[in-house]
Amino acid sequence: MRFLKDVREDIKVVLDRDPAARNSLEVLLCYPGIWALIFHKPAHWLYLHNLKLIARLLSQLARFLTGIEIHPGATIGRRCFIDHGMAVVIGETTEIGDDVTIYQAVTLGGTGKDTGKRHPTIGNNVVISSGAKVLGPFKVGDHSKVGAGSVVLEEVPAHSTVVGIPGKIVKIGNMRTEDLNQTDLPDPIAAELECLRKRILILENRLREIGEEDTLIPETMNDSVRKEAK
Repeated sequence: MRFLKDVREDIKVVLDRDPAARNSLEVLLCYPGIWALIFHKPAHWLYLHNLKLIARLLSQLARFLTGIEIHPGATIGRRCFIDHGMAVVIGETTEIGDDVTIYQAVTLGGTGKDTGKRHPTIGNNVVISSGAKVLGPFKVGDHSKVGAGSVVLEEVPAHSTVVGIPGKIVKIGNMRTEDLNQTDLPDPIAAELECLRKRILILENRLREIGEEDTLIPETMNDSVRKEAK
């Protein structure tokens, strides 16, 4: 039976990806992500067969029991791993590919009251880290990674890494991102600030060279900055 095969696959992927998982029974009994997906399968079937009220009631029961809200209209591929899962929200027109990993407090949502396709499409082998928000009807390409706490508002190419608010692509390459590494990510804001700091030092040194630093550098400037400029 397809349903049981899918559940076995979901349990196996938890055992493969989570070092804290010890056996199949523990995963089945103690992992809310597994139960959220189990509830979603019949809810999605009911939704597709126009029994939408019953589907919504089932999805709300799953939300009450697991802390994970998956709209019954969402399409979820095989071997999806929702780790911890509390406060995960997946919107109605969301499409999720195969082998996707979603951490706690992730939102796959819309940006307003638009109708039709208004939620993201997540490709295969994508990692969406803790607290990330992916908002809008665009695609996150295959083998991409969304950093923890990022807010993604536009399309992400395949094999990319996105971090920051709003999300900024900081890596594009042909190498697959390392699935469960949420910390080895660059900080684009820190990089920009460092570039600005270096530029200011260059300008202040130029003023010193032409003998005008005393008139152009304000007296109120921090002493340490004045000293570094000289």
